[in-house]
Amino acid sequence: MIKANVLEAKTHLSRLLDQVEQGEVVILCRHNKPVAEMRKVKEEAAPPAPPEFGLWDGFGVSPEFFDALPAEVLAAFEGKA
Repeated sequence: MIKANVLEAKTHLSRLLDQVEQGEVVILCRHNKPVAEMRKVKEEAAPPAPPEFGLWDGFGVSPEFFDALPAEVLAAFEGKA
């Protein structure tokens, strides 16, 4: 663990970041009192692929499925037809 005051951290930020990348933890201090901590960020896995619409292979939903509904259909849903 490395402790660094604000002035030192500002002056040597690149060096401190190199050490963080190597797995060190840097404690940032103001007037020798710990304020914050720098540590390596865990690499995130690639996000999962979005699910595909459909019940089985070869079946899908056409792009028209997402078009706006006609006015008469919307009126029927709202009880106005």
